Amino acid sequence: MGVAGLYESAGAHGGAPEALADIFIALTRSAEREIRQVLAQRLARADWAPAALVRMLAADEIEIARPVIAASPLLLDDDLLQLLADCSIEHQIQVALRPDIGPAVARAIVIGRDPAVMTALATNRSARIDAATFADLVGQAQQLAALRAPLTRHPSLDETLALRLFQWVGEALRQAISDRFPIDPARLAEAAREATHQAAAVEWGAIAAPPAADDLDARLVAKLHAAGQLRPAYLIRALREEKLGVFAHGLAVLGRFDVAQVWRALRGDTARPLFLACIAVGLDRAAFPALLTEIRKLNKGFPRDPDSSAWRLAERSADQAAYEFRLLMAEIGDASV
Repeated sequence: MGVAGLYESAGAHGGAPEALADIFIALTRSAEREIRQVLAQRLARADWAPAALVRMLAADEIEIARPVIAASPLLLDDDLLQLLADCSIEHQIQVALRPDIGPAVARAIVIGRDPAVMTALATNRSARIDAATFADLVGQAQQLAALRAPLTRHPSLDETLALRLFQWVGEALRQAISDRFPIDPARLAEAAREATHQAAAVEWGAIAAPPAADDLDARLVAKLHAAGQLRPAYLIRALREEKLGVFAHGLAVLGRFDVAQVWRALRGDTARPLFLACIAVGLDRAAFPALLTEIRKLNKGFPRDPDSSAWRLAERSADQAAYEFRLLMAEIGDASV
């Protein structure tokens, strides 16, 4: 801390020598966690600190990095893009929440397609998001319910995108959109009808299981679970035996998911949520392509995947995969995930 004070004082009198910056960085690198955390708080808004030191603190563990990422004027777009590429989900979320982030950073976040990071960006009303990127973000709200409420309130939302968003939100958010935009009632009614038709097609057209069969599947899974015989490998066996309902209920029980969320994942336009659920319960990611093929045979081609690779995510822990699955499958009004 003495070196920090010396560096700040030298900066006020014509600039600190480079050797002092090197000493400052070397000392910080070898300092204990508590010292780095106090230093990060002190340097969070400083414009006199060595930029290399600020970058080092921003890449440190998240409790140290958070104040620096949130406020340091020395972090440039290139530094933020590097954090998005190299650091944890927690670091990426903090980048997305940083005030006044630029278009290039916002674009990288949306391209990354991480649900938690995109949701953080949607809540950041000071972010400078270009029109094409914001339209892409609104498009993601069809699958990612957590985006809908913050996008409804976002200053970049225009009437055209509001009408698109209107199709996917619940009654409360529809009212908020109607209050904000003077959209022709006939256009709103048409959007509401289209949303209703889409929901009906999803509910009855793809995989709706007969209630009696679904109840039998649920009871079988509950019995196996009570006997300690429900394992991830059993899910693969259920598919081989063409028991999609047993697979769905088993995945829900093992992952502690709502079975309705699993069914929504099974009839989705992307296999990404299903992949996350499988990782969350311990299925090998290398086995997922074969598992997906079996599911599609039993499920009229669902879940679909227009680009065939949307589910190919970077490594995720089981807990992180479970969190992202719940975030993707949440509906307005669901309990917080």
